Amino acid sequence: MRLAVVTASLFALVLPVQQERAQEAGKDVDLALVFAVDISLSMDPEEQRVQREGYVAAFRSEAVQSAIRQGLIGRIAVTYVEWAGVGSRYVVVPWTLIGTAAEAEGFAGQLTRARPKRAIWTSVSAALDFSVELLRVAGVEPTRRVIDVSGDGPNNQGREVTQARDDAVAAGIVINGLPLMISAPTGPYDIPDLDLYYRDCVIGGPGAFMVPVRDVAEFATAIRTKIVREVADAAAPAQPIVPAQAFSRARCAITGRRGGDFDP
Repeated sequence: MRLAVVTASLFALVLPVQQERAQEAGKDVDLALVFAVDISLSMDPEEQRVQREGYVAAFRSEAVQSAIRQGLIGRIAVTYVEWAGVGSRYVVVPWTLIGTAAEAEGFAGQLTRARPKRAIWTSVSAALDFSVELLRVAGVEPTRRVIDVSGDGPNNQGREVTQARDDAVAAGIVINGLPLMISAPTGPYDIPDLDLYYRDCVIGGPGAFMVPVRDVAEFATAIRTKIVREVADAAAPAQPIVPAQAFSRARCAITGRRGGDFDP
């Protein structure tokens, strides 16, 4: 009888510890990834539609699902955010754990059911700051933290984009880019070398990269390629951080030909 009581007491002590460890293990992921997607007015509805479909197709693809499964843990956490100006940041799909084909399909399904918004201004810096905060409260223990930011124009509202970039990198976050260069620069807010702007002023951290999109037909392939690389690139070699100003101080400060804060 005494042995049974002792055994029961030990079990009562051990079980909560085991449950706590199991819960902690459930928070472990290879990657915590924020998709920060531009919805400023310069993105026309057709471009928005094709872009959203590119993310949906990516998570339904075997290439992305296989890359997730092959991670050390075999699970990632993702959230999908749309942004424009400082006050326009929307979580379309909250943090979601993906480790199976069904979970990847579930994430894609949530994207198909949400209607894209549109808003004024283009604050890349605010999008980065918001993404950093999302990563801080994600509730997971990732091996890597990445912000995947897409956009079709330079920062024209909020603080300097290089300040936001540098703060994120200092926090151990990698920023990758998807500069959208589908239309030729025609308006007062366009710049002809958005890919160079993203290279010099937006992306940062060890192994950071960008994939420019120059044609609507490239969306799906570019998005899938980028996500596979982000998921699979667990051992990216560290690269030296080069200050944006080493390339062009004017390029990173540009907000369009009129300068200042304006409606994009």
